[in-house]
Amino acid sequence: MAETNISVAPYQFCCPVCLDLLKDPVTIPCGHSYCMNCITDCFNEDHNTGIYKCPQCRQTFNPRPALCKNVMFAEMVEKLKKTRIQETPCYAGAADVDCDVCTGRKQKAVKSCLVCLNSYCQNHLEQHENLFKTKRHNLTDATGRLQQMICPRHDKMLEIYCRTDQKCICILCMVDEHKNHDSVSAAAARTEKQIHFEETQIKLQKRILQKEKDVQDLSEAVMFHKHSAQTAVEDCELIFTELISSIERRRSEVTQLIRDQEKAAVSRAEDLLEQLEQEIDDLRRRNAEMQQLSHTDDHIHFLQSFQSLSVPPGSTDNINVTSHLSYDHVVKSVSQLRDKLEQFCTEETEKISAIVKTTQINFAPENETRKEFLQYYRPFTLDPNTVHKHFNLSKENTKASYTKAVQPYPDHPDRFDYWWQVLCSESLDGRCYWEVEWSANEGACVGIAVTYKNICRKGQHNKCLTGRNELSWKLSCSSSRYRFWHNNIKTELPEVFPNSRRIGVYVDHKAGILSFYSVSDTMSLIHRVQTTFTQPLYPVFGLDKNTAVKLCLLKA
Repeated sequence: MAETNISVAPYQFCCPVCLDLLKDPVTIPCGHSYCMNCITDCFNEDHNTGIYKCPQCRQTFNPRPALCKNVMFAEMVEKLKKTRIQETPCYAGAADVDCDVCTGRKQKAVKSCLVCLNSYCQNHLEQHENLFKTKRHNLTDATGRLQQMICPRHDKMLEIYCRTDQKCICILCMVDEHKNHDSVSAAAARTEKQIHFEETQIKLQKRILQKEKDVQDLSEAVMFHKHSAQTAVEDCELIFTELISSIERRRSEVTQLIRDQEKAAVSRAEDLLEQLEQEIDDLRRRNAEMQQLSHTDDHIHFLQSFQSLSVPPGSTDNINVTSHLSYDHVVKSVSQLRDKLEQFCTEETEKISAIVKTTQINFAPENETRKEFLQYYRPFTLDPNTVHKHFNLSKENTKASYTKAVQPYPDHPDRFDYWWQVLCSESLDGRCYWEVEWSANEGACVGIAVTYKNICRKGQHNKCLTGRNELSWKLSCSSSRYRFWHNNIKTELPEVFPNSRRIGVYVDHKAGILSFYSVSDTMSLIHRVQTTFTQPLYPVFGLDKNTAVKLCLLKA
């Protein structure tokens, strides 16, 4: 007899309780089938009432129905397991939401039910949908936040937004602790906040674009910096090679000059020596002849020879020979040349080093608005122990002005005794921002600077004057121009508009950033330095006649 193929859907053999294929299927009197364990657990829960209900159709039974295995269903389920073609399971990964129904290895959930508070893979979702055809449940994309969508106090869905407390609540919360609060539906609150959300998102996207541009600019700056550094190394190598060749050439010239002088002097001396030796031989011969003539008895021969022998022979003048002829003065001159070259090279190398240190890539994040700078604001006070005696200090030690009269400040080892300067009491070693108001007559300058504490205080040399040594960095402000000084190197700065009498100073000690800004309605960058700070910094100010500075009190 030919088999009859009957098409059945897999969900028809699923337990309505566990939503999985029936295990030890049993059929209760109303006709619905369940897993033996599932329906047993349900009936056990109904034991206290004595009324047993079908979990699906809610039909009641009394007494408790006896449960017997439905052999036909069991065979059909086993056959279905063997014959049905299942899709390759999609197992959940670390970032996926697990299916709450799967046993064993969990599959990836595709939807979450806001009524059942479970997440389902594709297979169990189909079973869920078929079980609740008459009353469709509210589904959402699979989420691991189901418990966060439930009120922990009332175990209800969070559907309301309390404007008063700025939090999501359930319907029971409205009549409890949030009674008489300003509340709207979650959807309405979402609509209200969506505009702000979109504005924030736009700002975020702009920041992303800006950061991407920063990445591109920084990458290009790195490539340019590497190329520039390599070119500088090659050019400097060439210059130093030429310098070495020039010194070698000068060395050869001096050596050859000494050798030529030696050869000429020795040659003249040797010629004179040969002439002297010849004269000695002639004199000795004449002496021998005269000695012989003195013993002759022939008077006529004596008289005839005496005439010729008495005439003195030709001779060179007397020679005054220096006993210790030396080239020490030449060596001394070359030594002086060496010392001068070394001193010159040291001074120039220090200047070159200062220039090299300022040639860096600015990779520190830059603030954009004054509000962002103000989060790093710190108040400073002027140190009375350092102030020059031609300064007047305000009572709060926040303002210094030039005065012609010498002030009766006591002597102190920290006091500037020549240059008109004053140091602040507080140091900085992190991110810091402050503002200074300055005033000056035409042609006068005000110095706004930072320095290490060990800057010299006594005397008129550059070690005490800010900007003229390696310990300090100074912006010089006048009504016509700005200048920047460091290590006695002056940098003329372009005009900045608006040219304000208020200067903002920003320091990022760790990143080695020092920036000066002209502050008015907006902030305009005057000059930025990137270097390496090795010690805590102190604000310091320098004045001319008829000038003043004031540290501004700001609100962060």
